[in-house]
Amino acid sequence: MAATEEASTASRSRPESQGEEYEEEAMAVLDFDMLCASVAMSAERRKGAAGMAAATAVAASEGGGGGVQRMWEGDVVIDCFDDRRIALEAACCPCYRFGKNMRRANLGSCFFQAMAYFISLVAVLVSLIAFSVTRHHVYLYMGLGSVILIAIYTGYFRRRIRKQFNILGTDSSLDDCVLHLICPCCTLCQEARTLEMNNVQCGVWHGRGDTICLGSNGEGNKAFAALHKSSFVPIKSPELCGMDRISSGADEHQPLVPSVQLEHE
Repeated sequence: MAATEEASTASRSRPESQGEEYEEEAMAVLDFDMLCASVAMSAERRKGAAGMAAATAVAASEGGGGGVQRMWEGDVVIDCFDDRRIALEAACCPCYRFGKNMRRANLGSCFFQAMAYFISLVAVLVSLIAFSVTRHHVYLYMGLGSVILIAIYTGYFRRRIRKQFNILGTDSSLDDCVLHLICPCCTLCQEARTLEMNNVQCGVWHGRGDTICLGSNGEGNKAFAALHKSSFVPIKSPELCGMDRISSGADEHQPLVPSVQLEHE
């Protein structure tokens, strides 16, 4: 009898152990399937993120404006003295002003762009001095060529600024070059006003809403502050916000109670 009971017990335990093994194998297969699915989903997410990043990069390289049509800040000549600090920098040291504009637009370092502009100005000055001394027309032609070279160089970067930030203008680069040829200081002022008033940093257009002017005395910043006045909310109101603390010997940690309620009580 004992042998028969052991055999029956062994026969019953064998299917149970086999069932547990099948369940473990099924769970392992299910876990593997879930792992494969999660890996596939993560790969799809990465692929989608890479596609969006590529599309964003292409859009930035083509226009950078994201479909938003922007405008230059003010007219080239009429609004030249809106910001006197920028006007003074453009008139006294245009090479430095040009370098700062290029640094804000992320089109080169300030030192490199300023030096390129400065060398061109020196070439113009030397050619004019040589022509006035020797009266050889070759120096005059060299000076005129240097002036045209400066206009082409600065006009090219003005066009790049327009394309990068989707600023309204003609498709031809000739207008940008002509502006820098006829009135270079006023054109630099317009570019600087547009970049500074819209808080352009390292080629990123933050816009006027994100502009924070700290320690600047420019006229353009004052005009911007006058247009966007912040609403002043009173910090303390004697009727609604007056809070008195009730202190007694029994309990020193009472909550703050409005003074109006205390008067009613």
